[in-house]
Amino acid sequence: MRASGLNWQGLMEQLQQALPYSEVSDQSLAYFKYPKRTLSVNLPVRMDDGTVRVFRGYRTVHSTARGPSMGGVRFKPGLNAHECEVLAAIMTLKAAVADLPLGGAKGGVDVDPAALSPHELEGLTRRYTSELVELVGPTEDILAPDVGTDQQIMAWILDAYGENTGSTAGGMVVGKPLQLGGSYGSKDARGRSAALVTARVLEEQGESLQNARVAVYGFGDVGRKAAQTLAAQGALVVAVSDQNGATFASGGLDLTALSAYREAHGSVQGFATDITPEEVIELDVDVLMLAYDYGSVNAGNAHAVRARYVVEAANRAVLPEAERFLQGQGIAVLPDLVASIGGLVVNYLEWVQDASNFFWTETEIERAIDLRVDAAVNTVMAFMRTRDVDIRTAAYAIALTRLHEAAVMRGVYP
Repeated sequence: MRASGLNWQGLMEQLQQALPYSEVSDQSLAYFKYPKRTLSVNLPVRMDDGTVRVFRGYRTVHSTARGPSMGGVRFKPGLNAHECEVLAAIMTLKAAVADLPLGGAKGGVDVDPAALSPHELEGLTRRYTSELVELVGPTEDILAPDVGTDQQIMAWILDAYGENTGSTAGGMVVGKPLQLGGSYGSKDARGRSAALVTARVLEEQGESLQNARVAVYGFGDVGRKAAQTLAAQGALVVAVSDQNGATFASGGLDLTALSAYREAHGSVQGFATDITPEEVIELDVDVLMLAYDYGSVNAGNAHAVRARYVVEAANRAVLPEAERFLQGQGIAVLPDLVASIGGLVVNYLEWVQDASNFFWTETEIERAIDLRVDAAVNTVMAFMRTRDVDIRTAAYAIALTRLHEAAVMRGVYP
């Protein structure tokens, strides 16, 4: 399972298409065209064998017009500054669609975390945090888990920040363990929202999830929760994939047994009928849930997609050139700005809880996530109906208008 590359120009072209439907001019779009800053750092780490290895790290802050930036930390082979910049811009747009007082950021390290020992991984995490310590914090730039990082890495980031600053600022990182000021729902929110948005869009089209056939590309935390939520609403999840393989059952997979099998064997492969991850994308299904990484559907494989709805549970899972082809085939794409919004919402809620030092119950968190996701979907769907545009154009237009309003009210300094 490999993702195709990002393209800043493709994002700009999509924004230009949304421009006529927003309250933004070409001049004001210039605020969005460039990240606020991109930092690259060298990270020397002493390895277990005594040698020193130098890694390359990055952090992009795209915008702080609506509030402090927030975005994930990726530990991923091949990560570069361009990837961070495009994904940070996506986070800015997503926060605006959700109407959250945040901007977008993204960063990480060019590394395969699976190739490091726990001690080496901790050393790399702490060195990365130390290099950023003067630029991050609960009112500046908030770090979150992403590809290749998890609650443990967020805990190391929190501790390294505290050691460097002499403070206990829980809100500088989200996606933490509950014991360190984390929030309920962190692992499930993005998958849950992707499923709920899918159900809402189908309902808008006069359709139901009952017996709808679903394929899930990427059975991590997001894909697992999306599959479970869709199945609970009557859908048949017929195929899922992970980095090691894929499994298929025409009558639907037993997701409880599948999760246990993957936990025991390290992969979904071998659970039912083995297929390749690429074949999951090509299945004749109602819904294709993309929960792996950006570029899962691209110019090279878009022609093979036969699903009626493609859902971006991962940011930028469908590249622009692929989306144009899918739209020409009558295939609807539910964009990341709406479909995966739950992940950002729960991170925002954790940040708020840390700031107030008051924490909500799991039921209260789930209700708060659902309310904010519903509000964002309602706004986007209403815009679609009144302006007769597709869902991505509607989301981009709403985001651009809100960002423009914030930038105009702030003015230009000096």
